[in-house]
Amino acid sequence: EKVEESIKKIIKGIEKIGIKITIKPEIKIQNIVASGNVGMDLNLNTLAMKLKNTEYEPEQFPGLVYKLTDPEIKATFLLFSNGKVVCTGTKSEEEVNKALDKLIVNLKKSK
Repeated sequence: EKVEESIKKIIKGIEKIGIKITIKPEIKIQNIVASGNVGMDLNLNTLAMKLKNTEYEPEQFPGLVYKLTDPEIKATFLLFSNGKVVCTGTKSEEEVNKALDKLIVNLKKSK
């Protein structure tokens, strides 16, 4: 719904500058970005050693990049020491929730 509203606003803006839009755009969700907090501080050094598929270079970037490679779910997380999390690469709210559930399980295993 919100995507359609946003596209309508964009089309109106384009038409205001004299460009006529004659086709209805096809909407296809390619990527959802979600952010939140896991509710606990994270030791990124420990996670970098215990979790597979991580990249952590604190001199370059303060977050740990964790690629979830589950047969059902593909997602990439940015994890920060204060517990904040950004999830990218999912295509639906359901995928985001499954990826977050899997992340929490993996974080608990790596304690």
